[in-house]
Amino acid sequence: MGGRRAKYKQAPPAPLRNPDEVRPSTKKLGKRKANVDHEPEPTINSRPTKKAKADEPPASKKRTKDSEKVSKVKPTPTKEKSKPLSEEGESDGWEVASDLEDVDGFAVDRVPEELDLGSDDEEVELLPQKGRKSKQAERPTKIIPTASDEDSDDVDEDEDEPVTAKNIESRSRALDEKAAREAELDIEEMQNAALEGSDEEIDMEGEGEDAEAFHLPTAEERAEEKNHVADVHVVQRRMRECVRILGNFRKLGAKGRLRSEYVEQLVSDVASYYGYNDFLAEKLFQLFPVSEAIEFFEANEVSRPVTIRTNTLKTRRRDLAQALINRGVNLEPIGKWTNVGLQVFESSVPIGATPEYLSGHYMLQAASSFLPVIALKPQPNERVLDMASAPGGKTTHIAALLQNTGIVFANDANKARTKSLTANVHRLGCKNVVVCSYDGREFPKVMGGFDRVLLDAPCSGTGVISKDSSVKVNKSERDFHLLSHLQKQLILCAIDSVSPDSKTGGFLVYSTCSVTVDENEAVVDYALRKRPNVKLVDTGLGFGRDGFTKYRGKTFHPSVKLTKRFYPHVHNMDGFYVAKFKVERRAKIKAGAQEAEMTNAVDADEQQDVGFNSDEDKAFIEEGKRVQMKAKGLRVPRRRQSDIAGKVVKAAA
Repeated sequence: MGGRRAKYKQAPPAPLRNPDEVRPSTKKLGKRKANVDHEPEPTINSRPTKKAKADEPPASKKRTKDSEKVSKVKPTPTKEKSKPLSEEGESDGWEVASDLEDVDGFAVDRVPEELDLGSDDEEVELLPQKGRKSKQAERPTKIIPTASDEDSDDVDEDEDEPVTAKNIESRSRALDEKAAREAELDIEEMQNAALEGSDEEIDMEGEGEDAEAFHLPTAEERAEEKNHVADVHVVQRRMRECVRILGNFRKLGAKGRLRSEYVEQLVSDVASYYGYNDFLAEKLFQLFPVSEAIEFFEANEVSRPVTIRTNTLKTRRRDLAQALINRGVNLEPIGKWTNVGLQVFESSVPIGATPEYLSGHYMLQAASSFLPVIALKPQPNERVLDMASAPGGKTTHIAALLQNTGIVFANDANKARTKSLTANVHRLGCKNVVVCSYDGREFPKVMGGFDRVLLDAPCSGTGVISKDSSVKVNKSERDFHLLSHLQKQLILCAIDSVSPDSKTGGFLVYSTCSVTVDENEAVVDYALRKRPNVKLVDTGLGFGRDGFTKYRGKTFHPSVKLTKRFYPHVHNMDGFYVAKFKVERRAKIKAGAQEAEMTNAVDADEQQDVGFNSDEDKAFIEEGKRVQMKAKGLRVPRRRQSDIAGKVVKAAA
């Protein structure tokens, strides 16, 4: 026991080590061992026992704990690193004992990890990778699709570079090229999928035998299911199966069941799954093919990208982008169709409270709201009317395109909303804007003769369901009738407010944030029928789907095809509709020619009628002519005294 005490006896504390030397704790010994193995640079406290352990073969598992201790202590250290700290030789014993304790603890804890998890090189390489991830590498989905992997090396190099004022234009052009290439690839993939889908059945997760035993509920079962909460997974599986069957109804449809039954079941499931009322779900479902309708409903559950519009009255898009990038905002241009829009992916600062925002350098505005102003295309020194302007995004955009020349009348029927309109006008530095609050239907009487008019009509909001989900349940058939009636009144008043004699203008742009036909094509067709002096022209927008000329038995004017529709699932922006009119002078018809035409028409009718005596009913025929001329705004000739006397005599008799 005396020899053992002498062996483990602690040396005096003063000469143990240099005061400047820091001894690592026992908790970090495993990590330090890995560093010693793979970084063999000599250190002051490097221990030969650990190095000897690394050189030993893995057959040490068969040894006992005592044999492991002896084998690790057995190698003799070099003379340079084992200098005695005292004359009695106690330092050698203390060093060996400390090594024995440390290595023992390390060997018991770390040997299984070395055998199971691989070498220490992999662990050392994984540690610094945690700090290498950047915001650029974790960028969210863009509004513009990325390109294919053909030029992946060049794309990676470009993305690694910071966005600056010099390379923002080149990166924008590169994004446009990539978007075009990926669009072509998407079209090819869709065509291939359509060809393959006609022959192969879609395998869905978790179905297997359930897909073969699919049962379409009857009307009674559907009514019973509405009384209690349905299983979400069951509804989702049934929706997928109905879409698959309706895609190839001839082959997959059950015998004795009609296609309309599958459609009714799918509409009912869409209403319950996405939270719509039955009326609105059916109304929106009828706008698209079956598979595309599901994509539309799914896109309404995802918020649209955040976009801002550069105020060109105070800055340029390049300078604004550089300023926001310096503040930690990750952004890129929206696309080639606008030269003032920027899409914000992520921001370390509130995008609506930056010094640039408060200074009026940009406006938070949806990408779809750019479209009506781009279609209107106002020219400097023109008189422009915005009939429903609050909160001022489109009004300030018009003022910027006018370069603060001319005059813009910003009208809104709701006087409370003019406060935000006035605030934005002042913040963005628009000096040519007049704010007023009138009912749009009174505007031809209040003021007219505008070069251009923008009517962003109040609508149901079926294109912005992702922003306002209350639309899903609070819209009924009566709401659509009232809104369409109001829109028809407003569009006629807007047409009457446009000056057909304008040298540079004479245009009207009608837009809504709705996707229904009742509020879009039906209103435009009504305006074309009621005002023969207007015609539809091209909107000037390079993308978007054409308007409907036929819809569920209704036939519209062929020129309605020139209007544009925008959908969230196709263009990654709010649902929108844009139509552009050209107002021309009304054709003047002489009164004499009009009377001659009416007389000829009456004579032709008299010749066809066999049992009609024209002499007896001459007074009624002339009175009918007078009524028709009054309705058309023509001057009506005075009645003859003989006719008036004859009427008095007949009345007395």
